[in-house]
Amino acid sequence: MASNHVVSNQVVLSQEQVAFLAPRQLAVLATSRRDGSPQQSMVTYLYDGEHILVSITKDRAKYANIRRQPKICLLVPEGRQQLVVYGEAELVEGRIRDEGIRAIRAHQGNPLPDDYDLAHFSKRLDELRRVLVRIRPTKALG
Repeated sequence: MASNHVVSNQVVLSQEQVAFLAPRQLAVLATSRRDGSPQQSMVTYLYDGEHILVSITKDRAKYANIRRQPKICLLVPEGRQQLVVYGEAELVEGRIRDEGIRAIRAHQGNPLPDDYDLAHFSKRLDELRRVLVRIRPTKALG
């Protein structure tokens, strides 16, 4: 796959990298534990054209790790091909969280019905202690 280039600290993925990343849903997210060792988790994601979005809960190691150290690595595999994305993760709540999680659900083929009560959806996400991880790619290889 082609390499990418950086424009004012924002990585611009190559067209080939975007074509690989955008349609897929599964990736391995690597974060850093307190002792510096890696912690990996299989996650579902959505690439929105600028950020990689992942939904997690506050009771997971990923949440504590990202709060402490926002630098992450995401591996998107497909057979023997892969894309490795390094980035800065941001934990997001509120309206932006709700919109991001709705988009992830739609990407997974599980959209909310048009008449769904969005206030109820937001309340349910709060109850589940869900947050959105918004990853800004800083480097991509593959």
